Amino acid sequence: MWRYVRLYAYFLRFSMSKAMEFRVDFFFRILMDSVFYLISLGFFGILFQHTSALAGWNLDQVLIFISSLFFLDAVHMTLVANNYWAFPDLVNQGKLDYYLIRPVAPLFFLTLREFAANSFLNLFIAIGILAWSFVRYPGELGMGPIALHVVLLLVGVYLHTLLYLIFLIPVFWLQHAEGSRSLFFGIELLAERPHRIYQGALKRLLLSVIPFAVLISLPTYLLFEGATLTGLGHIALVTAGLTVATYLFWRIGLRAYSSASS
Repeated sequence: MWRYVRLYAYFLRFSMSKAMEFRVDFFFRILMDSVFYLISLGFFGILFQHTSALAGWNLDQVLIFISSLFFLDAVHMTLVANNYWAFPDLVNQGKLDYYLIRPVAPLFFLTLREFAANSFLNLFIAIGILAWSFVRYPGELGMGPIALHVVLLLVGVYLHTLLYLIFLIPVFWLQHAEGSRSLFFGIELLAERPHRIYQGALKRLLLSVIPFAVLISLPTYLLFEGATLTGLGHIALVTAGLTVATYLFWRIGLRAYSSASS
C-alpha cells in the first residue's frame, strides 16, 4: 500500500513541474471549466424561469445536483482524463508494454500516472460551488447526510472511471477509439439530468446496466429523500458488479493486445 502512495507522490511532483512549463494551458483550462460551470448554472436558471420543479426537485435541489456533477467532473479531469485520453495511442503503438512490465498494477499506472495540475484549481472551484449550494439550501440537511453524500460522490467518481475504461477497452480490437469514446460522451449526457425524468427500460438501464444514474442522481435523491438500505445496497451491488465486469473485460482485452515486441 505505502509503495503505491510513494509512487503517486512521484506522479504528483512530475505533473506539477510539467504543468509549470506550459502556463498558458494551465490558465486556459481554468477559464474553460469556469465557462462550463457558468453555462450549466445559467441553463438551469433559465429552465426554472418556466417551471417550478424538475423531476420533483426545486431549484435549490437541482443546484445541489448540478454542483455534485461539477465535483465529479473536476475530480475526473484532475486525476483520470489525461491518462485515458492517451490510452488508445498506447495500445495502437505498442507502448502499453511500458505499463505492463512495471512491478505495480497496470491499471493503477494507466489511470493515475498523469495528474492534471491545470485542473486542480478547478477542483477547488467545484468544491466551493458545491459548498455554496449546501449553504443556500433552505431546508435542514444535516452533517451526516451531507457527509454520506460526499462519500457516495466519490463512489460515483470510481464508477465513472470504470465506465469510461469499459468504453475504451474495445480499442484492443478496433484501430481507433473515437467511436466508442463518442458513444461514452453521448450516454454520459444522460447523467447530467435527474434520473427520475426517465421512464421504463431506459431508467432501469441507467440504474443498473450502464449505471450513469448511480454517479450523481441516485446519491442526490438519497440526500433529499433519506438514505435507505435498499438504495445503499443497490449502489454497493452496482459498484461490485461493475468492478468485476471491468476487470474481466480488461483481461480479455489484454489477450488481444499485440505488443511492440510481437
